[in-house]
Amino acid sequence: MSTTDGAPDAANTAGGLDHVARVQKRTLTVLVFAQVCSGAGLAAGITVGALLAQDMLDSTGWSGLPSALFTFGSAGAALAVGRLSQRWGRRPGLAAGYAAGALGSLGIVAAAVLDNVALLFVALLVYGSGTATNLQARYAGADLADPDHRARAISTVLVATTLGAVAGPNLVGVLGDVAASIDVPRLAGPFLLAALAYGSAAAVIATWLRPDPLMLAASLPKPDVGGVPDGKDGEGPASLNRAAVVAGAVVMVVTQLVMVAIMTMTPVHMQHHHHPLSAAGLVISIHVAAMYLPAPISGALVDRFGVTVVGFLAAAVLAAAGLTAAFAPPQSVPLLAVALALLGFGWSLGLVAGTTAITNNTPVATRARTQGTVDVFIALAGAGGGLASGFIVAAAGFTWLAVLGAIVAVVIAPAVLLRRR
Repeated sequence: MSTTDGAPDAANTAGGLDHVARVQKRTLTVLVFAQVCSGAGLAAGITVGALLAQDMLDSTGWSGLPSALFTFGSAGAALAVGRLSQRWGRRPGLAAGYAAGALGSLGIVAAAVLDNVALLFVALLVYGSGTATNLQARYAGADLADPDHRARAISTVLVATTLGAVAGPNLVGVLGDVAASIDVPRLAGPFLLAALAYGSAAAVIATWLRPDPLMLAASLPKPDVGGVPDGKDGEGPASLNRAAVVAGAVVMVVTQLVMVAIMTMTPVHMQHHHHPLSAAGLVISIHVAAMYLPAPISGALVDRFGVTVVGFLAAAVLAAAGLTAAFAPPQSVPLLAVALALLGFGWSLGLVAGTTAITNNTPVATRARTQGTVDVFIALAGAGGGLASGFIVAAAGFTWLAVLGAIVAVVIAPAVLLRRR
């Protein structure tokens, strides 16, 4: 792996640790700015993707298709960004991913204007690159972090997504008006913001993420190999702990599957019960805030109690979210908001715990490639959840979808037990 791109020889001197600390601080600052931008792009598909498909396809059963398509797209993008980052560094990998997300957003707008379903499908796949890159950025925050505070570094990157991701759904009405004023379908309005948001994130990363954190980590005289003990689960150091990597991946896969399935169908469920679009936007904004805003809490819990304890907690919170969504009266926006808030927090717990387990147990020489591969499975799980959710709701109703989500969440428990053993 090349050690160029601004990774100075100071890393090999007595002052190397101070240099690494300064670079880590700068890296987190740049990633925070990029995540603030990209959060708005991420929210567009969550909020109106299912509604746009329902409108263009005239079918509730296929309303989960957008979530599935941009999640399938994010799977391919996760692999590509991971491989690109491993070869050339985080900067070109993340910048390319965000740029592709911007291109996909513009394609969705064009598809809505032309009422072209084929173009919509292709554009949704490309749009998924932005979602994958938004998640891949969390790994960049951990490359140079102290192992004892790695989960907190990951959570810092995640929490930065909050501002844009919460603002985006609440701008649905305004963006719809803007779109209508330029003869663009109202439901395509949020994707205009997504194009600007992802494009801005790409520019921030390409311009300021120097020196590259992964390149610098590879240049250190004692590379930060995986398997460092988290100090809470009793595991000793090892260059690669495959069981821990698999367990961390299972936690994140199940978390993503449950979250995407319930989240995708909530706006459709609300529309079926005659809630205005603004109410759906409010509930989704609360959900997205709960995904990212409590990330520092998730990080502190992982650093303090370890991956096993937080993995169990994630399973419990996700199950509670599913049951709350299942039995909340359809007319109650507050209870639906509570359910989606729990869903977001459970996702945060699972993602930070799983990410920490994988990063701690993967050597830097193969870290980005392994992380990208894991995120492929996460994305595929989300795609499956998004696609299946529409058919489950059409066949059995939203209540059964939410109950099934609660049941599936329990799968996390044996996964963390496997890691413990």
